[in-house]
Amino acid sequence: MKPQELHKLELLLPQDKIAKVIKKLGRQISEDYEDKDPILIGVLKGCVVFMADLVRSISVPIEMEFISASSYANGRTPEEKVDMSGGPEISIKGRHVLIVEGVVDSGRTVQTIIGQLRQKEPASIEIVTLLDKSKCRLVDIDIKYRGFDVGDDFVIGYGLDEAQKYRNLPFIGKVANE
Repeated sequence: MKPQELHKLELLLPQDKIAKVIKKLGRQISEDYEDKDPILIGVLKGCVVFMADLVRSISVPIEMEFISASSYANGRTPEEKVDMSGGPEISIKGRHVLIVEGVVDSGRTVQTIIGQLRQKEPASIEIVTLLDKSKCRLVDIDIKYRGFDVGDDFVIGYGLDEAQKYRNLPFIGKVANE
């Protein structure tokens, strides 16, 4: 953010707290997926920073793929329509899939992705998210690996954006209501 915009941002999660939770998630995934040959599918673009740190915290061999999906149209409120493109370029049939999200709010995006991936017959599909906005949930989804619950605040930083900006902030901040 520009220095004059920093007053609009409240620190929610500092770097050190984020790092501790990611290491914990990595250990849990490593234990749960030992001998299972998991594939992590990151949901672009918000997952990038989280996923980069997460994969370094996982001790079992993994593969990575990406899918582009969004229910935001450069705003702060998710829309009903989910725009998707890309997807795994390798077969996921019989594989254990972990969908990696930066934030899950309404649940529509991840529900749409799960629907598409199930058609490819994976052995299992689980969700990993750094941030859960459970108060915003509009569909019933089960999140197995969750970093933090952040209520319904609009957050940016650590890969998350506002109109494609501020992803590079090394922390997660809550955007103040204007």
